[in-house]
Amino acid sequence: MADAIYDNQVPPAWVKKGFLSLKPLASWIEDCNARINFLTKWISGGTPNVYWISGLFFPQAFFTGNLQNFARQRTVAVDRLSFSFDFRDDITSDDVTAKPEVGCYAYGAYLEGCKWDYDAHQLAQSAPKKLFVDLPLLHLVPTEERAVPDSGIYICPMYKVLSRTGTLSTTGHSTNFVMYLEVPSAADPDVWIKAGVAAFLALRY
Repeated sequence: MADAIYDNQVPPAWVKKGFLSLKPLASWIEDCNARINFLTKWISGGTPNVYWISGLFFPQAFFTGNLQNFARQRTVAVDRLSFSFDFRDDITSDDVTAKPEVGCYAYGAYLEGCKWDYDAHQLAQSAPKKLFVDLPLLHLVPTEERAVPDSGIYICPMYKVLSRTGTLSTTGHSTNFVMYLEVPSAADPDVWIKAGVAAFLALRY
């Protein structure tokens, strides 16, 4: 532990129990404190208007819980539900003053291999020397028996960290992969696949 702290690395004992991260120790501690503050405000002040999705240890359970809540409210089978994705690039998380009528607002993710065109409201080629950009505020809307669009989107994988690798946990979920996002795009999906475009909940710093 002393060697790891001296080298500004997260001690192995903390890695085994803590959240998945590639950050050095100093950034890891800042991230840990931010997660604690986020959850503390949630406990003391009730469910937030917008969720810092990067601050959750197991975001897959959060998404499933959101669908379950909607299923109970509407008395529908949860296995008939899936998310529609509305990218709210006209506002930021600081602008949100109320919860959406259905679903939830989420922020805190990043895009690699592309950028977000705020004028065209879709993916665009990366700016020079810009590896990562913020993903716009996302409104996840539970929808019944929804058909996935066959054009105009890129099925973008979302991971917790940049390594893109993980193992299956005891829950049957990957320790790194979170979900697929349907991101608006005018380009052929192969363009973004070749560019390695993906979303991430945390960077290396």
